[in-house]
Amino acid sequence: MTRIVLVDDEQRMLDLLELYLAPKGYECIKCRSGEEAMDYVRHNVCDLILLDVMMPYMDGWETCRNIRQFSDVPIIMVTARDHKLDVVKGLKIGADDYITKPFDEDELVARMEAVLRRTRKNSQLEDSGLVWNELTHEVTYNGKKIPVTPKEFGLLGLFLRNPNRVFSREQLIVSLWGYDAETEGRTVDSHIRNLREKMRKAGFPIDERLETVWGIGYKWVTSY
Repeated sequence: MTRIVLVDDEQRMLDLLELYLAPKGYECIKCRSGEEAMDYVRHNVCDLILLDVMMPYMDGWETCRNIRQFSDVPIIMVTARDHKLDVVKGLKIGADDYITKPFDEDELVARMEAVLRRTRKNSQLEDSGLVWNELTHEVTYNGKKIPVTPKEFGLLGLFLRNPNRVFSREQLIVSLWGYDAETEGRTVDSHIRNLREKMRKAGFPIDERLETVWGIGYKWVTSY
């Protein structure tokens, strides 16, 4: 079932969206604030976020910007503001689409389906028999599943999406734990070490792929 995170400070709007989407086969997770949505997305798998812009404390712009620091989950901004500058702003900070209130329910579903089609094309990454599948949250090598933790899964996905790019430990912490995390570089090293051990055990040539860049961090090396 496709899981949708609904973010709006008005409970009535959340209930109306769920009332319309649930019968169409969508699992709806309702969040009343940007902070609540960020916490859910950071610790759970979801397929799409419908994000209201005009919310107190943390508005939709800031919420979208913060989520993009650690997740590529598709985001559709939902708002009463229809100025062109607002649309451009939303797309520039990482939104995948933009729909204004009041909206036609069929148009909303059509936009959701279009975004999901586009993003799901990039939901599976491969390298020399290694498959990282965002939809199933699984990693396999030559068809055999490799058990990984959520953080190891996130690290591997980040590396596979950015081959040959050097990531500092600080960048990895921000991407996976967030700006406010009190995580240290040693924690990153521990996750990398565990990931390498699991890959070696599965037979994947991890030492040829995941390199340590001394004094900086790590990078995933490819020949293409």
